[in-house]
Amino acid sequence: MITPVIIQIIFWIGVVLCLIGGLFYLLFGYHYYGSSAPVFGLLLIIFGPIVVRIYCEILIILFRINETLTEIKHTLAERRAAPPVPEA
Repeated sequence: MITPVIIQIIFWIGVVLCLIGGLFYLLFGYHYYGSSAPVFGLLLIIFGPIVVRIYCEILIILFRINETLTEIKHTLAERRAAPPVPEA
C-alpha cells in the first residue's frame, strides 16, 4: 500500500517545516514579534515534530482501521455466500 509512504513523506516535510519555523523565530522573532518569539521558536523546535508525529500516527491508525473493517466485511460476505456444511 502506498499510503504509509505518503504519510512518511508528510511527516518529514512537517518536521523540516517545524525546524525552519523554529529557527526563524529564534533568530529573527525578537526583532519582528517581540520578546516571547524566541521562546515560541524553541518550543516549536522541541514539540513541533512530536505533534507532527502524533498526527501522522493517527492517520496511519485510521487507514489500518479501514483495512481491518474491509477484511471483516469480506470475511462476512464469504460466510454468507458459502453453503452450509452438513453435519455428520
